[in-house]
Amino acid sequence: MAQIVLGMATSHTPMLNAPPTDWPRFIERDSRRPDLLDTDGRLTTYEAQLRHAPADIMAEIAPERMQARHQAVQGAIARMTEYLGNAQLDALIVVGDDQNELYHRDNMPGILVYYGETIANVPLGPDFKGPDWARRATARWFEESVPRDYPVDAALARHLIDVLIDRVFDISASDRLPDGKGEGHAIGFVHQRLMPQAVPIVPVCINTYYPPNQPTPKRCYKLGQAIRAAIESYPGNIRVGIIGSGGLSHFVVDEALDRGIIDMLRRKDAGAIQSLPREKLNSGSSEIRNWICVAGAVSHLALEWSLYEPGYRTPAGTGTGLGFAYWA
Repeated sequence: MAQIVLGMATSHTPMLNAPPTDWPRFIERDSRRPDLLDTDGRLTTYEAQLRHAPADIMAEIAPERMQARHQAVQGAIARMTEYLGNAQLDALIVVGDDQNELYHRDNMPGILVYYGETIANVPLGPDFKGPDWARRATARWFEESVPRDYPVDAALARHLIDVLIDRVFDISASDRLPDGKGEGHAIGFVHQRLMPQAVPIVPVCINTYYPPNQPTPKRCYKLGQAIRAAIESYPGNIRVGIIGSGGLSHFVVDEALDRGIIDMLRRKDAGAIQSLPREKLNSGSSEIRNWICVAGAVSHLALEWSLYEPGYRTPAGTGTGLGFAYWA
């Protein structure tokens, strides 16, 4: 029968696309964020976070510390790429989120499965608003100069839709992208940074970011369980992987949350994972939902390896929890 033989989860922040010398430049964005949330999920300001930053924050953002952290996470990306390349997958389910790239407030699906025959990755356009350093980092999610169509396992995607509906999930579905548009950053990171050879994918989009229809942690975990059931009921003997793209905590780094989640994943503590406080899973930290979905799908596998680096980048303790995990 078809089986999920590989699970993965990865951050996809532009920090991973930028040299460490550019990491301090994120202060240009972080210091002006109108929707910055603290580690309890409450609206805060950059100035307020300066008063609550870790006591050793200046050591955490010293150039040599950033260089070492950058080297560690680039090594993690290389390791994830090797795992994916050696897995001999027939298909890869990519669980990610959309941030006003393809879906907007006039139509924001809670859970969407894409079932087109291909999905395009399109170079970053001239309308990008931001400095050159930010453009260079953002551009690495996308093709350099010419759009490219990547294969999708449309038959598996249709099967997934059918089974999820049978299991009482209200699934939105799409078989094409708007003219001129390409896949969002969550999927683009997988194609551009982790996939040495194109494997047919099935994109699953969870609305992690935007109220009022964000799926709960419990729903995300059960979605993962249902995805596994769908794979195991698919005819044929195929090897399937699943990867969650996004997270961990940001834009204020929450080491306790990040390390706690990785510990829950290692212990397979389904109850704790499903009971994660929803107020902590907003803004960038909301992408942890993609990891929760993967956890539900790979409960039969062991967490073989993980790496975590608290990616501090400003004196206020803003940044991204840089996390990577692999199940087999």
